[in-house]
Amino acid sequence: MDVGRTNGWDRSTVIPSQKILENLQKEFDLIPVKPQSKSDVSRNWKHSDNSGEIGFISSVSNPFCGDCVRARLSADGHLFTCLFASGGHDLRAIIHSDSEISELTEAIKAVWERRDDRYSELRSYETSSLPRIEMSYIGG
Repeated sequence: MDVGRTNGWDRSTVIPSQKILENLQKEFDLIPVKPQSKSDVSRNWKHSDNSGEIGFISSVSNPFCGDCVRARLSADGHLFTCLFASGGHDLRAIIHSDSEISELTEAIKAVWERRDDRYSELRSYETSSLPRIEMSYIGG
């Protein structure tokens, strides 16, 4: 999985989830599970006898940036609006101030409304050289 720059990830080694699903369906009778929410990142399938379930998070072969509702706050007070962000938004001053919670809420809302993260949808040779946060740093 593409988690930053430290694991040597290479797109040429990606096997699309559809191919994996097709191989599994040769052995198992898998039925799609209806997503609970439009923003679910996992596409789930269950065995026809309800003995098990499998899910695919396919950020490379089937990106879901447009429906993403996830943000992460790092331990040092930076808000990240994407796992593949090159930087975060510093909220430390607001967090450490005596301001009302509504000020922090408004700051987060403003960051979220301005976000244009679409790394997985735009993934290409050009985006591969962009700096990215290590997913382990922000709780991927």
